[in-house]
Amino acid sequence: MTQATGALPGHGTDQVLAPPATRRSARLVARSLFALTKPRIIELLLVTTLPTMLLARRGVPSPWLMLATLTGGALAAGSANTLNCFIDRDIDKLMRRTSRRPLAASGAKAVIRPAEALVSGIVLGAASTALLGLLVNWLAAALADGAILFYVFVYTLGLKRRTASNIVIGGAAGCFPVLVGWAAVTGRVSLAAIVLFSVIFFWTPPHFWALAMRFRDDYAAAGVPMLPVVAPAAVVTRKIVFYSYAMVAATLALAPYAGWLYGCCAAATIA
Repeated sequence: MTQATGALPGHGTDQVLAPPATRRSARLVARSLFALTKPRIIELLLVTTLPTMLLARRGVPSPWLMLATLTGGALAAGSANTLNCFIDRDIDKLMRRTSRRPLAASGAKAVIRPAEALVSGIVLGAASTALLGLLVNWLAAALADGAILFYVFVYTLGLKRRTASNIVIGGAAGCFPVLVGWAAVTGRVSLAAIVLFSVIFFWTPPHFWALAMRFRDDYAAAGVPMLPVVAPAAVVTRKIVFYSYAMVAATLALAPYAGWLYGCCAAATIA
């Protein structure tokens, strides 16, 4: 298999000579496509899915149900992350923390083509839908699809490069795994699942803004209006504290559904 690169779309170069064709190994291509799924983020999403299933069942669900749900959830997250990398490949080149992503490489260092990443993201999403729909239930499949669409179209395409509220609204995509887990066990979405959703929703902004303060220069270089780029540190800090308090309130609101032991542990941790 060979690869050649030319001018990047929209960069206005008159002519770029393609480097000599280089052979790509299937293993290297597979590793690059896997890297685009952001495995470490997938782990965090699955960590929220499994406890939700345990709470919804008030016990241990079927091992096969857990395996199917976690596998389908991983495929959905991998799809969303791959499509995110496909869309953001232009700004990933500009930020140090993302410059090593496979689609950020160019010339002879490029292992995969953007079109290959796009196809991979779509295939992963389709596989997630089929697996969850056929082996779990179609509500879980629809919620997983909703997470993909929300992350790609609302956050990545709609908000990320336009508003400092990007992570507040767009962060909702990372809350969907608890809904998927709850629906997988019960076949519906109850108030307890919404409370779990809100815990992660309010946790996301302070978590992400703290990281964004560290990588402020990266986002500024890429023209991404993350809050630490467009607001003073004091403003960011106040918002982090506000959302942290909201997260604590949501955590305590879960106590009626999670039981007295959880409530005591949550209150003791906060205290």
